[in-house]
Amino acid sequence: MTIYFTRHGETTMNLADRVSGITDCELTETGIAQAEQLAEICAENNDIDLIICSPLKRARMTAQKVADKIQVPILVDERLREWDYGSYENMPREEVMGEFQIAKREFGVRMKDGGESLLQLSHRVYSLIDSLKEQYADRTVLCVCHGGVCRVAETYFKDMTTENYLNFFMGNCELRRYESE
Repeated sequence: MTIYFTRHGETTMNLADRVSGITDCELTETGIAQAEQLAEICAENNDIDLIICSPLKRARMTAQKVADKIQVPILVDERLREWDYGSYENMPREEVMGEFQIAKREFGVRMKDGGESLLQLSHRVYSLIDSLKEQYADRTVLCVCHGGVCRVAETYFKDMTTENYLNFFMGNCELRRYESE
């Protein structure tokens, strides 16, 4: 099975350099152009049978651009929703960067004020990938989601040290391909 993962196009919160986990926000004009470019790349590859995306608007908008271009269905799956960063949501990165980076290292501790732990995020992303392998073993699937989800997906397919994990970055509409038995 082939599984692609991509991160949504640039958003208003990316542009403002704010933490945007589960906060729903729009794509910018650049984000829309990135999604259209992603659609062109997917059309050239011509191997995607199905798109599964996060329920958040930025991922749905990105997925729709691709689906319109390659004429495949989209399914929405809650497990692709971004990491809930608790009270870090919508905060300027500059104000919380040190504290936020430390919190992201504490894999068994929930983000403050009601957020998710990295273990919770990993559980839902790993369970999604396991389900995809079972349900779509003979198909190629594109998952349209978020940076935190893509980071965890990378650990499913590749061993990563904590430092590698923390330094992993997925660009907007970057496409990564994974093969699975």
